[in-house]
Amino acid sequence: MHILALEPYYGGSHQTFIDQWIAHSHHQWTLLTLPAHHWKWRMRHAPITLAEQLNHPKYHSQEFDALFCSDMLSLSQFKGLAPANIRNLPAVLYFHENQLTYPDRFKGERDHHYGFDNYLSALAADQVWFNSNYHRQEFLTATRQLLKRMPDYQSLETVDQIEQKSLVAYPGVDQGETDAQSQPVEPSNQPLHILWAARWEHDKNPEDFFAALTLLKQQNIDFRLSVLGESFRDSPKVFAQAKREFADQIIHWGFLESREAYLNALQQADVVVSTALHEFFGIAVVEAIAAGCMPLLPNRLAYPELLEREQDSLAEFYFYDGSPRQLVDRLIEYHSLKNDAPKWESRLHLAQAKVARFQWKQQISQYDGLLDNLIDPKQSL
Repeated sequence: MHILALEPYYGGSHQTFIDQWIAHSHHQWTLLTLPAHHWKWRMRHAPITLAEQLNHPKYHSQEFDALFCSDMLSLSQFKGLAPANIRNLPAVLYFHENQLTYPDRFKGERDHHYGFDNYLSALAADQVWFNSNYHRQEFLTATRQLLKRMPDYQSLETVDQIEQKSLVAYPGVDQGETDAQSQPVEPSNQPLHILWAARWEHDKNPEDFFAALTLLKQQNIDFRLSVLGESFRDSPKVFAQAKREFADQIIHWGFLESREAYLNALQQADVVVSTALHEFFGIAVVEAIAAGCMPLLPNRLAYPELLEREQDSLAEFYFYDGSPRQLVDRLIEYHSLKNDAPKWESRLHLAQAKVARFQWKQQISQYDGLLDNLIDPKQSL
């Protein structure tokens, strides 16, 4: 099949996801993208810009079987502007995030027009895919709540329609040649190496992370620190403060352009910590676990789903209550456990087994198969 993929925000996890799927897929792909800047403007102009691009003569002779796009495209508007042979294609909308529940740094200033665009796009799609069940349920709940606030013609039944055509498709993770599970864990007297691997933004709650490290340092627990992830002009000031405070502990600091360098940095760390207040999936955490990091995660958001906490009581080990105080207590526990190689290895390999299902080599048959069945439902019989 020939798939037309549209990504108006081609950067970060959006870019990694679509590039890796195309690389593993048995389908033929044509990918149209726009730069990953000015997300609000991208959502506004992308339907016009991408429709104009597809009116170019080089696309007139191409035959596509399906359309795939991310939540950054207002699909309903695009269908109204696109050439007839494109607008009538069966369309899949993939939600990496949504603008109804994505955290707003400035409380009370949320522009619901973008969330409403997500809702209309979901209505216009033939299938709606979410990157976690947590995300799916949160979006459906928030959409119902938004419509109930409308003065009339609330059309709540349309949310049921979206629910019926929606499913969960976990994003694939590609670790390249990494096989951390094959590496035996040796006893070590080295300090615990703590990893932060997230965007330098307020929704990732860096204040709690560094507050916990301050408490850890005050208890004379020796540790090493790698703080990765992309920073921005308005990144929280706590990062500059932490760079000074933990200068003696820092191994890596800042964004690593090279994928190889990034994976190597993950492999050097012992534990990946999250303090996030928002996470629809958690690709960075999954990558870190696969690379050999023990997870220590707040018991919220999509994290319990990733490690199947509800299905396996042993997975409770990887979670804390979300407070800096308990995070410190658990880090001290990890610090002690690291010297017991067999126990550490057992715990680590259980976590790696939990996330092995997200590897692209496991996911690709599902992804390509979903597109096959969209075009020819008889294949699912």
